[in-house]
Amino acid sequence: MKYITYLTVGIFFGIIMYKSEAASWFRIYEMFEFGSFHMYGIIGSALVLGIVGVQVIKRKGIKAFGNQEMQLKPKEKSIARYLIGGIIFGLGWALAGACPGPMYVLAGAGFYSILVVIAAALLGTFVYGLIKNKLPH
Repeated sequence: MKYITYLTVGIFFGIIMYKSEAASWFRIYEMFEFGSFHMYGIIGSALVLGIVGVQVIKRKGIKAFGNQEMQLKPKEKSIARYLIGGIIFGLGWALAGACPGPMYVLAGAGFYSILVVIAAALLGTFVYGLIKNKLPH
C-alpha cells in the first residue's frame, strides 16, 4: 500500500510539473537568460514551502512513517563543496535543459530523447559512488 501512495504522489507531482511548465526546456532556457520570473517563482515557492514544512516538523515533533523520529541533521558548512557542486549541477541542468525531477516528467510526456540524459545522470551517479571516497568532502 505504501508504494501505491508514493506512486500516486509522484504522478500528481509530475502532472503539476508538466502543467506549470517547470519541465519545459523553453522555460528553463528563459530562466538562465533571466528573461522571465516564471521558474524563479516556482523554485522560490518550493523553497518557502520546504522551509515552512521543516519548521512545522521540528516544532510539532511530527513522526515519519512507522512512528519513527525524523532525523534532520545539519549539513557540514563548506563554501567550496557547494560552489563546485552547484556549478556542476547548474551546467548539467543548462546543457540538458532539465534537472532530475523534470527529466522523468519529460519521459512520461513522450519526449524519449530525454532517456539519454537519464542514462547519463544514472551513470554519473554510479561513477560518483565509485570515486566518492577519493573526493575532498
